[in-house]
This record gives sequence, C-alpha cells and structure tokens, in this order.
Amino acid sequence: MNKLGILEGILFVVGDEGINLKNLCEVMNIDTEEAKSLLLKLKESYENEERGIRISYLGDAFKLTTKEEHKEYYQKLVENPEANTLSPSSLEVLAIIAYNQPITRVEIDTLRGVSSSHIIRRLVAKGLIKEAGKSKMPGRPNLYRTTSEFLDCFGLSSLNELPEIGEVIEEDSEKELFTSIYKEAENEVDL
Repeated sequence: MNKLGILEGILFVVGDEGINLKNLCEVMNIDTEEAKSLLLKLKESYENEERGIRISYLGDAFKLTTKEEHKEYYQKLVENPEANTLSPSSLEVLAIIAYNQPITRVEIDTLRGVSSSHIIRRLVAKGLIKEAGKSKMPGRPNLYRTTSEFLDCFGLSSLNELPEIGEVIEEDSEKELFTSIYKEAENEVDL
C-alpha cells in the first residue's frame, strides 16, 4: 500500500477545507509520528521546481495549495474571458449554494453525490461565491454563499428574484421527453 499516494489523494479530496493531523491519523489508521513523516516526504517532493503545488499548513489544517511563484498564470486563467464560462457542474454547485446558503462543501457534496471542492475553489476565484463564516458542525467547516458578482452575472438585483424551484421543475416536465432524435433513429434502423 502506497501511503504517500493515499495521503496525496486525501489532501486532494479535502480541498480547501484541509485536514488536521488528528483526523489524518484516524483516516489513515497511523500514529502522529508516521503522519508527520509522510507529510514531510510529500512536502519535500512538491518542493521540486517542476511541481506546481505544495503542502501548506493553514488554520490548523494541511492543504494542497498552488505555488506563489506561479500566481501570475493563475490570475490570467481566472481573468481570461474564455475561461469564465461556467460548466454544467459549476452551474449546479452555484444553484445549490444560491438556494441553500449558507452551506458547507460537505452538504453540497451530499446533494450532488460527488466532490465539489475544485469547483468551489474556482467559483471563489471567480468571485461568484465566498466564505461566509464557519458552521457549528464538527470540524467547523467553511460556509459558502453567493456574492454580489453572482447577482450581477445573472442579472439579478437580489436572491428573491431566483425562480422558485417548483417553477423550474414544471417547465422541464412540460417538455415532451419521448419526441426526440431517439425515435427518429429507431425508425431508421433496418431489422
């Protein structure tokens, strides 16, 4: 079993929430000294100039972060108009946050069924969402909410202008789901 690989995967999955030493030991079923040793080895491997990430210790948690010396490239990515289009996954996370704010990443992940940490980081970088304090849940995870930039981006003056969820569902249910290219293709198949 490659414990360095497991550690790297854990740091990726926890995203910007990070993980403290105690939780890391529990998850990996190792003692504190071994955890520290693994963190140090992985940190040293990231110090190579060919790597773009590093391990940071911020707010009592270990996290993967980008290297400061590459900052100008990350800013270009965020500021690039072509990179500012939102994927369906990003729109899904934005909708979950908009309708349920403030909400934690774990709650978003539960609703979606997949990890959202990288999408949340991107939405924070684009200024569409922001941290809005800490939850009272164990571990005190960050709470997220939409920003005024979110409202501007979607042409809303307030969150009260968001459509009711029932309205969106009704519009979708009115579509004829069975009149599609699938029926046309079915008729064209030679048996």
